[in-house]
Amino acid sequence: MSIFTPSTLSRGRYTVGELIGHGGMAEVRKGIDTRLGRTVAIKIMRSDLANDETFLKRFRLEARSIALLNNPNIVSIFDTDEEEITDPDTGRTVRLPYIVMEYVKGQTLRDILKVNGSLNQRDTSQIMLGMLNALEYSHRMGIIHRDIKPGNIMISEQGAVKVMDFGIARMLDDSAATLTQNQGVVGTAQYLSPEQARGEVVDTRSDLYSAGCVLYEMLTGRPPFTGDSAVAIAYQHVSESAPKPTDIIPALNPIWDAVCAKAMAKDRTQRYATAAQFRKDIATIAAGGTPVIEGVDTAALAGAAGIAGAAAGGAAAAAGATTGTDTETSATQTIPRTQSIPVDGTQSLDNIDFNDEGVANLANSTAQATPPSRSAQRQQALAQKQKKRKRIIIWSSIITAVIIIASIGGWWFMSRAQANATVPTITASMTQAQAKEAVEQAGFVFQAEVDSESSADAGTFTKQDPAGGSSAARGSTVHVWFSSGPQSVAVPDVSGMSQAEARAALEQAGFKVGSTSSEDSDSVDKDQVTRTDPASGSNAARGSTVKIFIASGNSSVPTGLTGQTQDAATKILTSHHFNVVVREGDYSDSVPAGSVASVEPGEGSSVSRGSTVTLVISKGARPTETVQLNPGLYVGRGYRDAVSLLTDRGFASIASQDGSTPSDNATVTHIYANGTEVTQTTDVPKDATITLSTR
Repeated sequence: MSIFTPSTLSRGRYTVGELIGHGGMAEVRKGIDTRLGRTVAIKIMRSDLANDETFLKRFRLEARSIALLNNPNIVSIFDTDEEEITDPDTGRTVRLPYIVMEYVKGQTLRDILKVNGSLNQRDTSQIMLGMLNALEYSHRMGIIHRDIKPGNIMISEQGAVKVMDFGIARMLDDSAATLTQNQGVVGTAQYLSPEQARGEVVDTRSDLYSAGCVLYEMLTGRPPFTGDSAVAIAYQHVSESAPKPTDIIPALNPIWDAVCAKAMAKDRTQRYATAAQFRKDIATIAAGGTPVIEGVDTAALAGAAGIAGAAAGGAAAAAGATTGTDTETSATQTIPRTQSIPVDGTQSLDNIDFNDEGVANLANSTAQATPPSRSAQRQQALAQKQKKRKRIIIWSSIITAVIIIASIGGWWFMSRAQANATVPTITASMTQAQAKEAVEQAGFVFQAEVDSESSADAGTFTKQDPAGGSSAARGSTVHVWFSSGPQSVAVPDVSGMSQAEARAALEQAGFKVGSTSSEDSDSVDKDQVTRTDPASGSNAARGSTVKIFIASGNSSVPTGLTGQTQDAATKILTSHHFNVVVREGDYSDSVPAGSVASVEPGEGSSVSRGSTVTLVISKGARPTETVQLNPGLYVGRGYRDAVSLLTDRGFASIASQDGSTPSDNATVTHIYANGTEVTQTTDVPKDATITLSTR
């Protein structure tokens, strides 16, 4: 195996240091983020696998999966990219994907268990609470880990629990402990759920089964199943039951037997439905309480130790009672029942002798007993024989009855076993015709049902009753549900809710919650939902993803204010909860007087809600300066003199009517301003074009 590791990544941003872990498809090295100055863990894909699309897809899937997760019990991802390198062994240029993750200083749970063996119940509970918190969050985000095991659980030096390796399963280096099917990694053998071992579709309950296996190992110091090969271990997961934890560690609280049995049920419908339910039971035990587990008398388990002690005491009492009876019989033979011991002080216990068997002997006492007659002794002996004969008859009758009952029970069990059969397990990969064939071949009646609540594609298997693997009477009906396809439902209005409330409302309506984005809002408080995509009230497929937008706490200055009248702009800003200040601006040729020339801060700016916005109002076009023009002063003069006088008056644009330059002795006959002849004294704009006609 050849692995080439670069010394830096991302153009020197990350330095790559010592090896801190490795797996079948990648190695993990300690590194430094030189830009932020922090220690990180960098997972780099093996160079000899870089051209394998299957491994590349899984590696990139892990990056996308972790990027969606933000939980204190899940190792965070900071960055992901690909580095182009030249493999020194082959000379080929390959692109190595890598993931930059949070560096957790500590040990894996696997290393801790190797050194310490089983953990105490308090530490076990704390680690389980952290692990189940991570699973509850990842399941809520739609991600199934598929490879929960002690090697994927980090315990930091501060005791924090961190779950890692989402979306990636060990392969080549761990081949002795990993099962694959159709090139798909399905989990590590010691912690493999039965459905993974059978190659079926997994769900969140598969992670909970693996979590139950980890709990079992923490309590007992050994996995629930061991064997010579991964296949042998997987077979046990499917068909055998693990010993109770208390069979291995008798001092354990018996409630752990019930919790492990619930989490590791072969039929996933009998397991914990969610990580939250699992975590609640662990928290109850950690607090000293007794959780209520469906189908288990937890009160009896909690008192099992006391009951055992009481049973032992009862057995001793029974033994004492038998001895007492025999003693009483012996004493009767020595001291007749009709004889009493005075209690008036004439004889005390100090005056009574006892033989080696503890039977009172009054031969030397101050109050002698009269010995019984021979007739009385014969009657007593006869009574003893009759009593023994009666006991023999009673016990013989009891034994005979037990044998008869056992025979009847065996006959009933065998006949029932012959009348029952194992219900086949239907998978999502089966068509309705295939499911029917499997059910009928097993000796049952097939009944197809429609699942209108499923978000799966139409015709996809969703559930069955009885469950696969259970025993049922031959000829009974097996109900199998197939999805009718995603149902279109209205997106609920969650605006104004907290993110958690909105998530709960959307999930209750049958949607998944995707990413969240922050945006400005003038009407919604900070950290509350402003809107969704698709919008509330619109129809979307049940099970589809809805994006949530969260208020940033700021508002955006409305656009389109420029050119509005002062009143209109003020009304718009007030409706968006801004304070308005008006200031007179300058002249503008493009904005009429009384209209908004500009806005401060600018339109579209993000500012705090309720901020002050200034409207700068235009004074309109700048007024034109005029000059009095008397045509009598110019008509009849020479052209050059007329031009000189007009220039002195401030006119800048002066020309002859035909566009030529007249001679010096040419006489002005008419004068025009902007093309209009001026025949009397008139106010003319100073920037007007003056035209002179000459002859």
